[in-house]
Amino acid sequence: MDIFVTFLLGIGNFALHRAVLDSGHPLLGKMPWFYHGLHRRFSFAVEFLMLFAGLLLTAQGIAWGPVAYLGYTALNGLSAWLILSDRI
Repeated sequence: MDIFVTFLLGIGNFALHRAVLDSGHPLLGKMPWFYHGLHRRFSFAVEFLMLFAGLLLTAQGIAWGPVAYLGYTALNGLSAWLILSDRI
């Protein structure tokens, strides 16, 4: 059950990430130089690695793994909300 919930959180993170990238927010223009060369592939690869690490920790039975990924999802959701609602 923990793996399924972590996977669903990962789907939510990818959806939020895509929404922020598609928003065209001016903050995206201030990303470092290497980000612009790789653009979406780099950011989605980092997002995938975070999900993979969360799933791996969850599958190994490490208790703080899903909790840490839940915290990452909460921070990701908060930052996406701030960006998408033009509060930043």
